[in-house]
Amino acid sequence: MTTTATMRRATPYMFLAPAAAIMIVGLLYPIGYMIYASFLDWNPSQRIGEADWVGLRNYVTLFHDASFRESVGVTLTFSAVVVVVEMVVGVGLALLLDRNIRGISVLRTLFILPMMIAPIVVGLMWRYMYHPTVGIFNQTLKGWGLDPIPWLSDSGWALTSIIIADIWQWTPFIFILALAALQSLPRSALEAARIDGASAWQQIIHIKLPLMMPVLVVTALLRLIDSFKVLEVILVMTNGGPGLSTEILSLRIARTASEFRELGEAAAMSNYLLLLLLALTIIMFVYNKIVESREQAIRQQAEEG
Repeated sequence: MTTTATMRRATPYMFLAPAAAIMIVGLLYPIGYMIYASFLDWNPSQRIGEADWVGLRNYVTLFHDASFRESVGVTLTFSAVVVVVEMVVGVGLALLLDRNIRGISVLRTLFILPMMIAPIVVGLMWRYMYHPTVGIFNQTLKGWGLDPIPWLSDSGWALTSIIIADIWQWTPFIFILALAALQSLPRSALEAARIDGASAWQQIIHIKLPLMMPVLVVTALLRLIDSFKVLEVILVMTNGGPGLSTEILSLRIARTASEFRELGEAAAMSNYLLLLLLALTIIMFVYNKIVESREQAIRQQAEEG
């Protein structure tokens, strides 16, 4: 009997063991390796065991590095702008298309096509469209009698150009999740609002958006985390230029490791980025717990009432 009970208790762990092993090998080991490397003066010509231990020197150096701070600023600006615009446009499209009209399924399919395209292809597409002489944007401006814009060659326009490309590609992600949240709303609340004479705008402000808010906050945090890791599109379009105007943190990490051959500093940058993403992840989990606690309290009050 005791053996049977022990087997029952051990069964879940036996099923979890392969996944746990894969996580340790594929996730925890590389992270530990990266943390260890960040304390070394290491270059690609050395084995990691041959590198000199420098302690926190890489972190201190980066903290006082103006180029690193500029990359952090570019990353924060890029992430903040794309997430805000994508949330506004994505939720707006979901509210607009949450209705039964002819051809709506085709429109929804067309809206999600950009996020299915590989980032390298997206970068090439937009790079050609931004071409100073034959690109479609400058050709259109010339047709209207306007001067062409140096989309990717001017530091004032380059980051804006990349932001536009990212918004085009990832707004469908917000749209899909917002639409799913809309379609899962309780119809009884919406019907009650209509009976009470609430207009469509009042239903959006006072019913739909508040009920969607838990999903929207998690969606925004997920998109924010993902925006910090953008690399391919920027690499293809500008390679971080002109100057450092579009060099986000992930691109600077790649260049520090491959071009500058400073693997220790690159590892330290990666840890800074990891800490930032970890903080955002913790915020997401804390918010989910708060929402779950509120929902549970509301259910208990309803049951007691």
